[in-house]
Amino acid sequence: MLYNQPDFVAVESNLETVCKTRGFSVLFLPKFHCELNFIEQCWGYAKCTYRHYPASSKQADLERNILSALESVPLDCMRRFSTRACRFIDAYEKGLNGRQAAWASKKYKGHRVLPESIMRDLDSAHIM
Repeated sequence: MLYNQPDFVAVESNLETVCKTRGFSVLFLPKFHCELNFIEQCWGYAKCTYRHYPASSKQADLERNILSALESVPLDCMRRFSTRACRFIDAYEKGLNGRQAAWASKKYKGHRVLPESIMRDLDSAHIM
């Protein structure tokens, strides 16, 4: 209840204040929407790589393997994940639901944003 009050919502968090003083901006993304957060997709790529390393219970091996897995995510994949997240954000801003956004993201893979004709395209593909 308190969290939704207008005077409470308008107050900047400590994280936002500290970041702003250091010249950074903070972007809060919705929980449980990994398609909007490319860092989650990078983490998924790293976890897939990590599973290919030999199993070990030694702390040093675990740390080395996780760092190696995180460093193995190629920059071009990070860029693709970021572009994909932008397409999903654009789809949700245009009023599409999850199923429609996923379809549009696959269909318009080479685009950063979805075309204005997206609603007609969804209708003709019987996804409305």
